[in-house]
Amino acid sequence: MKNGRYCMILISQCLQKIPANISCPEFCKEITDFIASQYFHNQLDIKKLTLHPEERATASAIIYNNYRKEIWMIGDCQCLVDNQLYNNDKPYENQIAQKRVQLIKSGLTPQKARELIEPDLIQAMLEGQNKHYSVIDGFPICENNIKIVSTVNSHQIVLASDGYPFLKNTLKESESLLEQQLKNDPQNIRTFIATKGLMPGNKSFDDRSYIRFFI
Repeated sequence: MKNGRYCMILISQCLQKIPANISCPEFCKEITDFIASQYFHNQLDIKKLTLHPEERATASAIIYNNYRKEIWMIGDCQCLVDNQLYNNDKPYENQIAQKRVQLIKSGLTPQKARELIEPDLIQAMLEGQNKHYSVIDGFPICENNIKIVSTVNSHQIVLASDGYPFLKNTLKESESLLEQQLKNDPQNIRTFIATKGLMPGNKSFDDRSYIRFFI
C-alpha cells in the first residue's frame, strides 16, 4: 500500500471518532497524534521520518465541518462554494511545472523531463513540507497554510482533489473537461500546466475525488 493511501485510511478512521464541533486547530492536533501513534505502534524510526518526509504517511485533505459551516483545505485540493472556486496549491509546483514544460519544448521526452525535475520535487518536499505548505503526515501541521472557507449562507458545495484541472458544478462536466485536456494536451504543457502528464497505462494524469452536496 502506498503511503498516501495508508494515510487516507488513518484520516478516515480518525474522522469517525472525533466530535462534530471540533475546530480546525483541534482536528490538526488530533489527526497528527493519531498518525504519530501508528508510527510508534509499528516501531518506525522517528528520527529518519523527521529527516525524510517522503517516508511518512502523507495526504492532503479537504474537510467540510457542518457544525462550524467551514471547509478546511489542508494541502493541495480545491472546492466550489456557490460557483466560487478556491484552491490551495503547493507554492513551488508552478515553478517546477514550468521547468518541465521548457524541458519538453526543448526536445526532451516527457519521461526524461519528469526525471530531471524529480530532484526539485524532492528538495521542495524536504524544505517545505509542513513549513511552506501543509499536509497531514503525523508531524505538526503548518496551520498558517491551511485555507479555511466559510460556508455561512452558502447552498452548493463541491469538494475535489487537484486531479480535476477544471472544476465544475457537476461531475459530468468536470470529467468532460478532463477528457478534453487528456485528448488535446495529455502532457499538460499548454492549456493546463502540471509537474506530470498522462503516463502509459493510466486513465488520467493524477488520482481524483469529487463530491457535491447541498446545505
